[in-house]
Amino acid sequence: MGKVKEILNGSREGILSFCNALASPTRVDILRLLSSNSMNVNEIAYKLNIPISTASSNIKILEDADLVRCNLQPGKHGSAKLCSVKYNEVKIHLLTETVRKSVETYKVDMPIGNYFAFDIQPTCGLALENGFIGQDDAVWSFYNTERFLAQLIWFRSGYLEYRFPLKIEFAKIFSLQFSLECCSEAPGFRNEFPSDITFWVNDTEVCEWTSPGDFGGSRGTYTPDWWPLDSTQYGILKKLVITEHGTYLDNAYCGNCTLSKLRIGEEACISFKIGVKSTAHNVGGINIFGEKFGNYAQNIIMSVNYSAKGAGGGK
Repeated sequence: MGKVKEILNGSREGILSFCNALASPTRVDILRLLSSNSMNVNEIAYKLNIPISTASSNIKILEDADLVRCNLQPGKHGSAKLCSVKYNEVKIHLLTETVRKSVETYKVDMPIGNYFAFDIQPTCGLALENGFIGQDDAVWSFYNTERFLAQLIWFRSGYLEYRFPLKIEFAKIFSLQFSLECCSEAPGFRNEFPSDITFWVNDTEVCEWTSPGDFGGSRGTYTPDWWPLDSTQYGILKKLVITEHGTYLDNAYCGNCTLSKLRIGEEACISFKIGVKSTAHNVGGINIFGEKFGNYAQNIIMSVNYSAKGAGGGK
């Protein structure tokens, strides 16, 4: 896996100069090609069906942009330039360096069983690290006092609501982020089982994501041994980000809900709901994973990036 390249220069010229290197279908194809294997210029030209001169000139642009590494390797007819990608991920900081250094992050790690309210329909249930909570498909189990230790929660339709404390006063929020591992809910597991999962913030619907399936067949990295192998094993890590420019899911634009619409700061908490509408096109349920189930050792995490100027509380 390549490293992450961060473009820290917030100047317009610096960003435009870098983005120019990516503003070509040919150069994007070259980067994708090199992401799996290193190749020389001749091989790149052959794979992409382009002239060697075209491959060479585009490699030079990518090399100048610090996206590709080239080394001369001995060959049968002299030396050959072996090319490989330097980074698999790029982050561009649009804020200037001065503003960026003033940004702080407030983070809350929310156990999945620490929901504030719920309204769910069976099939449903909860599991601990070492056993079940209450009774399978019994809604009363969601009131069980052991729920605070839950590591896996599932239900067919409805929602869970979490309330994250807001312990800071800030001059300006730049972004609000939630991340969690989740997937559809099928009998046993079905890797192809779509479900339309909805996210709400402060009672405002911000995004709907269609989970492709309920995943199993091999044990999740953190799924305990007692859990049946023919049941749900892991999900997909989803990252929801809301800014003043809109809403993004896994870095892809997914809606026009902005921070100003969420009335953050009017209350001492931020409400986050996740669920499946009974009226959804794909009512395929949901599994929510805690830090001791699935493939990711985390609960539901909320992060707020805000201006340090005027902050009145701690992290």
